[in-house]
Amino acid sequence: MGTEIIQVDVIIPTQTKYLELIGQLGEQIVQKIDTFAADKETLAYHLNLVLTEATANAIKHGHHNNPKDTVKITIHIKDDALTIKVYDHGPGFDLKTVLSPDLDHPKESGMGLFFIRTLMDSVTYTRTNGDNVLEIVKYLRPSGELPACR
Repeated sequence: MGTEIIQVDVIIPTQTKYLELIGQLGEQIVQKIDTFAADKETLAYHLNLVLTEATANAIKHGHHNNPKDTVKITIHIKDDALTIKVYDHGPGFDLKTVLSPDLDHPKESGMGLFFIRTLMDSVTYTRTNGDNVLEIVKYLRPSGELPACR
């Protein structure tokens, strides 16, 4: 298997009108991954959801809907790993303190991190060079199989 590298960096204003664009970008990138032979449609859907939720959280919580600020999103694919990083300049939060939602009594909001954690393989949140960085990793199995949802 050859080394396949895809790198996409996007900077958008902190406005929710760009969320659809970010989700569609994720879907289109999946179609370009030659080394992933399994269900690209499912992976594209998952990536759309994860990118949309992560970016929406950065806009809402990281910037308090300040339209003059920006959110940076990077998507990097190399061999068997797809890595997404969403950067914001807000006060940050402790990822470990975010509880899973009550699925018996779901609320209208508060499901984003739950979906991200469920659909992806690794989720971390750190502060680097003055930015908060939500890093999300999805391993692209050599067999092309997506693992079952956790």
